[in-house]
Amino acid sequence: MSIRVKALLSYAALVLIVLSIGFVFKSWWGEGATARDRNFVVEQGATLTSAARKLEEKGLIRSASTFTKFAAVLGSDDPVRAGEFTIPAGASASQILDILQHAQPIRRLVTIPEGMPSILVHERLRGEARLTGAVAVPAEGSVLPDSYSYESGETRTAVLKRMQDAMRKELDRLWAQRKPTSVVRTKEEAIILASIVEKETGKPSERRMVAGVYSNRLRVGMKLDADPTVIYPITKGKPLGRRILRSELQDKNGYNTYASPGLPIGPIANPGRESIAAVLDPAPTQALYFVADGSGGHIFANTLAEHNANVQKWYAIRRARGEM
Repeated sequence: MSIRVKALLSYAALVLIVLSIGFVFKSWWGEGATARDRNFVVEQGATLTSAARKLEEKGLIRSASTFTKFAAVLGSDDPVRAGEFTIPAGASASQILDILQHAQPIRRLVTIPEGMPSILVHERLRGEARLTGAVAVPAEGSVLPDSYSYESGETRTAVLKRMQDAMRKELDRLWAQRKPTSVVRTKEEAIILASIVEKETGKPSERRMVAGVYSNRLRVGMKLDADPTVIYPITKGKPLGRRILRSELQDKNGYNTYASPGLPIGPIANPGRESIAAVLDPAPTQALYFVADGSGGHIFANTLAEHNANVQKWYAIRRARGEM
């Protein structure tokens, strides 16, 4: 073979090597296929191969087979993580693999407001489209109202478990701080009474006072006469949307505190930290009554005569507003 031919072959081989290196560089480290930031979900149990196929389907990489081949040689051996990830615009195949293996998944929040009944907690969890799987309606009073983070693809039961674990932990903490003036004898009673306090006032500053009134009533054997306990067995905590009927006030169903003295047979909502704390340390008061004051709060009274006068003031406010 002539020197010229050998030179040409060597040159051709060098060109092939350069082209191969260029192909590898462009395919693995070069600018990627997506022109904008995109979110990508890796399902639970996904493999690199199945994730690569989905990346190709979504237009985030050009070839699943090329991606997996280069990943096996040039990438980490770590498995891909389940969750939702942000793939930046122009991310290379190498960057995408690193994101799926090592980045923190996007965490989202589901919020449970104070006083939300369990039937609505169930609806809220079902309404989070990025969560998966069925979930049962939680026991009333078992969920701590708060905001909870979750990853896309996580199960609803896993998120609910965190909510219930948080309630057990917080109840244990608050119970350890219970004052001698508290009338509740068990943690279950604390949740029941706290759920009534939660539904009776929307003003945080009133919670201990409302708890004080109900604590006084329980001590002397008076009925609690709490409207929310009448509504609960009818709607499971959802708004009634009308006035309470006389027959409903007289219905002995275990919850109605107009019909029976003492606490209801169970909670009527999921109370928040402040309401639980309030029943474990109620305000020192002689008050036995309270009624709305027209400003979103309540006015409290020690005697029935004082209370009746306050009720008449409330009626006058309502008549002035055209509500009566």
